[in-house]
Amino acid sequence: MTAHTLNLESVIDLSNEQFYQLCRRNPDLRFERSANGDLIIMSPTGYETSRRNFSLIGKFAAWVEQNDLGYGFDSNGGFILPNGAIRSPDLSWVRKERLDALNMETEDQFLPICPDFVVELMSKSDRLSVTQAKLIEYIENGAQLGWLINPKAQQVEVYHPNSKSGQDAQPEKELLESPKTLSGEDLLPGFELDLGFMWE
Repeated sequence: MTAHTLNLESVIDLSNEQFYQLCRRNPDLRFERSANGDLIIMSPTGYETSRRNFSLIGKFAAWVEQNDLGYGFDSNGGFILPNGAIRSPDLSWVRKERLDALNMETEDQFLPICPDFVVELMSKSDRLSVTQAKLIEYIENGAQLGWLINPKAQQVEVYHPNSKSGQDAQPEKELLESPKTLSGEDLLPGFELDLGFMWE
């Protein structure tokens, strides 16, 4: 997916509601907003990335429905992170008690919460450093588990909050080479993703 970034500094400061309306009025485009207010416009993905993402969501959706521990979202869902960024991970999940506690006024809103679990699936046009920065941002804003799946390199980066305390503690990252499966660990009990379809 090709992303174009517009620096709107000193031109306009979009409120969350204005950004939401911009997204609604341009349904053929995908937008994100960075913490410093930059507008990120993302083009549609190629068929291979779309096919992989469809399979990924299907496998995860089966676990979500069986366990009823939280809510899953695809890349159309927007999340307002604590740092002010508005992001739309390729796949995400929020624990049931956290989402239920929000008491949202309407269903047509971005969620003012960081997902507990996020996945970014890289396409050939994505820049690794940019995608890595997004995973770090998710973890720093409250995500407990993040996967960066890179089919081209047949690698997965697994992100966790740093177990050490302190403001300067960077998220922990583990690099896996051509893993056959990924575990949802304690956060997603019983979820194990077979990655055979990713490496085809």
